[in-house]
Amino acid sequence: MPATTNWSCPMNVLYDQRPEGVAVITLNRPDALNSMDQALRRELTTALMRASHDKDVRVVVLTGAGRAFCSGTDLREAHEHKTIEDLVNVEYGGLIEMITTMNKPVIAAVNGLATGVGVAFALACDLVVMGADAYLCSVFSTIGLLPDGGLSVLLVRQLGYHRAYQLAIEAERIPAARCVELGLANRLAAPDGVAAEAIEWAGRLAERAPLALSLTKQTFRAAHLNTLRAGIAQEAKLQDRAAASADFREGVSALFEKRRPVFTGT
Repeated sequence: MPATTNWSCPMNVLYDQRPEGVAVITLNRPDALNSMDQALRRELTTALMRASHDKDVRVVVLTGAGRAFCSGTDLREAHEHKTIEDLVNVEYGGLIEMITTMNKPVIAAVNGLATGVGVAFALACDLVVMGADAYLCSVFSTIGLLPDGGLSVLLVRQLGYHRAYQLAIEAERIPAARCVELGLANRLAAPDGVAAEAIEWAGRLAERAPLALSLTKQTFRAAHLNTLRAGIAQEAKLQDRAAASADFREGVSALFEKRRPVFTGT
């Protein structure tokens, strides 16, 4: 995938903007299994901000170069000017929040392994494609740490307390097929075609009404915090906004005219 950024080399994160409205962000430290050091975190912040604010981008794909999605924090990095709390709360917290609050879908294309905080980044995305040989593993307990990057919340919400706690403390590898069974991933892809599968999926989603995708993400992200009645009220408020859009009028017209809609994001 060619990178279309002008950042100076070496690039720890590649940014490829495609004409179909898809931005592909690639963690690019393959020799270090895309472990996250300060430079990668800084460049990933810039890439996510760019994708979030670019009106030509409708869907984002996050993946890793080489044989890993992300192996977590680079433990060789010295945090001389930062506490672990700052790293986890400020840097990782900020990055995860950018993914979950971005007003467009983010698809994780998990190639190979995702371990440590890499699991949190994968699960924070809205959709997950995994290679058939890929796996997730919360390895924190093996080095005397607890899951971070929001992984405790993400795993418990998706799996329930008992199963999430077991997977965390036993550092169990969860194969891709099992991830799909558990609801941690949406679909499988051939090991050498994970990014291609995610990009193709993203291209199809990019043809849908951007405002509808954004508002659906917003309501679903808030669902665990809402009572049923509060959820209905939020849906009604956001639906009013969607119904006033040009995309809604285009969608209805296309339906009755039996043609493919052309959404503009307005």
